[in-house]
Order: sequence, then C-alpha cells, then structure tokens
Amino acid sequence: MSETHRITVDPAQCGGRPCLRGLRIRVKDVLDLLAAGASREEILADFPLLEAGDITASLEYAARQSDHPVLHLA
Repeated sequence: MSETHRITVDPAQCGGRPCLRGLRIRVKDVLDLLAAGASREEILADFPLLEAGDITASLEYAARQSDHPVLHLA
C-alpha cells in the first residue's frame, strides 16, 4: 500500500516544499540523510516525530518524481 498520503504541501510551510504529515520535516531532508548513508533507524532516532512510513513515503515520492514521460521526436 502506498504511503504517499503522508506527503503534504502547504505554501505557508517550508516555502511550499513537500513535507511529511504537516511537520516541518521536508521530504528532501529525509532523502538527503538516506543518500548520505543514514539508516532508517538512525533517522527515526534523530527525528522522533517521524514514523517508519514517512521514510517509505519519501522514497515513493522521489521515485514518482523521477518517472517522467519520454518524448520521441519524429
């Protein structure tokens, strides 16, 4: 089941950037931590308001953003 329902976008919060569950924790912050080698457990320990599903939601969001249509020119 998708966890992307956890992603919120509010123009009045974090400059309208995607956050997790209305918290001021951006999807990008979680992705940056994962890219730097942090484990899920480390992230959850450093951000006690986060839940495991928030990390999954961040990854799902990133995967969907990278899936763009391919245009073929004739």
